[in-house]
Amino acid sequence: MATTEPTTGHAPERTVLRGKPPFSVDDLLTFPDDGNRYELFDGSLLVSPSPTPMHQRALARLLRLLEDAAPPEFEPLPEVNLGIGPRDFFIPDLVVVPTGAVEETELMFAPDDILLAVELVSPTTRKRDRHMKRSAYAAAGIPIYWRIELAEGPCLHVHELADDEYKPAVKYEAGETARPVAPFEVSFDPAVLLRSRG
Repeated sequence: MATTEPTTGHAPERTVLRGKPPFSVDDLLTFPDDGNRYELFDGSLLVSPSPTPMHQRALARLLRLLEDAAPPEFEPLPEVNLGIGPRDFFIPDLVVVPTGAVEETELMFAPDDILLAVELVSPTTRKRDRHMKRSAYAAAGIPIYWRIELAEGPCLHVHELADDEYKPAVKYEAGETARPVAPFEVSFDPAVLLRSRG
């Protein structure tokens, strides 16, 4: 059985996980709700701690922006289950899906449901968001991937799928207006994602 030791200021607690590597999505669905985010990449377990307050602020701001801009047939949702195969399972920070797919999906979305996947890069997820998830989302056929680098202003990197890989990203820095047009038109300065209220 695999174990994890969340890093906190308290004495480490051991979480016992059922199964053994390589893990399957079925294994992952039996894991305890212990405050960690569990994902799978080709059966390898990816464990992330709960998001930081600034990460949550940026996610809430972005969700509001997309909610306000989205036509009725599209729905932005935070932190959904995305099953790509028997040994690949991700929890994007935010997705946009067809509204009808929300009502038809019980546990996890399929890649065909995802019109946009968004990851907010933090120090603990930098490598997987920049490389691993980008390649996994492209291989799954997700048409648009946004990577938001919180430590860079923040800035927005927009990746669009061409064949089976993403084209070089279009980068929007803090202080300029990003105007991505897919899956629907929206415009915002990435700086607003971390700006305090008022």
